[in-house]
Amino acid sequence: MSLLLAMTGWHVEDWRARFKAELPDMPVVILGEAFDRRAVHYVASWKHPPGSLAGLPNLAAIFSLGAGVDHLMSDDRLPDVAIARVVDPDLTTRMSEYVVLHCLMALRQQRRYDAQQRAASWEDDRNQPAARSVRVGVMGLGELGLDAVRKLRIIGFDVAGWSRSPKAVEGLATFAGTDGMAAFLARTDILVCLLPLTPDTRGVIDATLIAGLARDGRLGGPFLINAGRGGLQVEADILAALEAGALRAATLDVFETEPLPAESPLWSHPAVTVTPHNAAMSEPEAVASLIAAQIRRLEAGEPLEHVVERGRGY
Repeated sequence: MSLLLAMTGWHVEDWRARFKAELPDMPVVILGEAFDRRAVHYVASWKHPPGSLAGLPNLAAIFSLGAGVDHLMSDDRLPDVAIARVVDPDLTTRMSEYVVLHCLMALRQQRRYDAQQRAASWEDDRNQPAARSVRVGVMGLGELGLDAVRKLRIIGFDVAGWSRSPKAVEGLATFAGTDGMAAFLARTDILVCLLPLTPDTRGVIDATLIAGLARDGRLGGPFLINAGRGGLQVEADILAALEAGALRAATLDVFETEPLPAESPLWSHPAVTVTPHNAAMSEPEAVASLIAAQIRRLEAGEPLEHVVERGRGY
């Protein structure tokens, strides 16, 4: 039996080396090279070409190499086998670092001071709101969202969470579903989006959602941080909201088209921070170790962990 690496956009040989170190007795083959399709029992995928995993008669499981699985669900010929997502403490920590960094940038008005530095202007208004007076709303209360919530609360932010279905989290104000959205947005000064991309969440960050954000906060207007998936946001609506003052600033790590086209106005907008989809990169050593452990579980007759519910898309 063998493990097939099916990925685009990453250095596949680095991944093969890590998997070989973790699974020395299992051949590791790469999509695009010659291999015995009957021997493939496991696939590790990141944005594989649609349809390329069809015709693997002995496939037992597919592992996503990233936290999200929308790249798998978009393949209408995906084999009907178990799918497991990555739950990686390293990846989770990296995402929380990103969220905390950009919430603090908003809180401490860093972009404003960057502009003042460029202008050599020492302005009299140097007041700073306290973290406890700024309301952060985290959309998505999975592994990534809950870790971000914990770390934002340690700093002192007033944090609440929203999820598609109700979740009880000790000490956290939580909102759920369509019925809870308006109240959640109305108490949010900084919106952090860490939702998975599903048919239900595609385009959720639109003009209607932005219009529901708090207007009475200490930051002079709402901020948006999206480190989930580009398909969650309507970029034209974000730009329009920035121009209209309905949104004060946006930090975007993900985009409708990636890489972000050079002609996109997001690159040069003074109220937008662009990062190249690297808020939480999958590190080969950590992720390969986790997937290898999953394979060993299956080989020992134990159940797979972190299995995706196809009907929900995550």
